[in-house]
Order: sequence, then structure tokens, then C-alpha cells
Amino acid sequence: MTRPGEHPLSIVRGNRRRDPGTSLEPRRRGDVEPAPRTGRDAGEADLLRAQLRKRTADLQRVMSEYDNYRKRVRRDRHAVGEIAVANVLTGLLPVLDAIDQARRQGDVTGGFAHVAAVLEGELTALGLQSFGAAGDPFDPVWHEAVSCTRSDHVERPTCTAILRPGYRVGDQLLRPAQAEVAEPPARR
Repeated sequence: MTRPGEHPLSIVRGNRRRDPGTSLEPRRRGDVEPAPRTGRDAGEADLLRAQLRKRTADLQRVMSEYDNYRKRVRRDRHAVGEIAVANVLTGLLPVLDAIDQARRQGDVTGGFAHVAAVLEGELTALGLQSFGAAGDPFDPVWHEAVSCTRSDHVERPTCTAILRPGYRVGDQLLRPAQAEVAEPPARR
């Protein structure tokens, strides 16, 4: 007989097996038997899988939106920087005009010549480009016609003299060149 608190010993004879639930042997780590799946457990697993797919899709969408946001901010910062540089350069164009006028009069000498050269070099480093020369084809986007004459020496509208140079930064026009333009004679 067994006393209270003691487990009965089971004797194995033949091919009979002990019931694992009443075994006195200690369980080893990793000896976990999966619980049998019931209809309710399978439904919960399917629900969890669906929630996981939804949350994964939400995470991917948020990551994509954040990546697009970073690209947009980088592009906007670059554009704001270009606009700021263009505004500063536009404000300095009268200074360049004054230097050009002083050069034409022979007043740019000594230390002032060095200051003018350094200023022009720094503005060029910022991307400022001067354009407009006599003989260039007239382009109303890049040139402002101050006067127009007819000439037998040209086949298409051509700048004959540049009164004030034009300036641009990259493809952005800061100021068109002022030019005298010659056109071919009217065809009869």
C-alpha cells in the first residue's frame, strides 16, 4: 500500500508503457510537447498571422514615407540654399557693374584692382557666370534688346554690342544681358 504523499510504483511488463503523466522521472529541458491544436487555437493563430502581416505592411509604409520625407527635406534644403545664393548674388550685381564701369574709365588700379579680382573670383566660386558678347545670336530669354537696327551683314538677329552683361547661376537667370541687336533686312 502507499502512504499519503507517496506515488505508487508502476511495474512495466511486456509491451505496456508507462503513462508519461504519472512518471516519476524528472522532465528534461526541451521535452515540451506541443499542445494539440484545437479549432479555437488555429483561429487565434490565423488572427495573429493576419495582424502580423498588417503591422508589417504598416511598418513598411511608414518607413517608405519617412524615406520620402528625408529625400524631400534634402531636396528642399538644397533648393533653399540655391535661392539664398542667387539672392545674395543678385544684390551684388550693381557692385560688379560699378567695377566694370570703373575698369572702362581706367580707375581700377593698385589695391582696388586686387579687391575687385578677389571679389570676382569669390563670386565665380559661388557659381556666378557672366554672359553676353558682341556677335552672339540674340535670344530673348537671355538678352534684353535695348535698340534694334537692320543690317545686310547678319542672317538672323544678332547682338552687335553688349551694354550691360547678363548673369546667371547654373541655368537660373539672374539678369539678362542688355544688347544692341541687328536684324537682317525684311524680305520682300
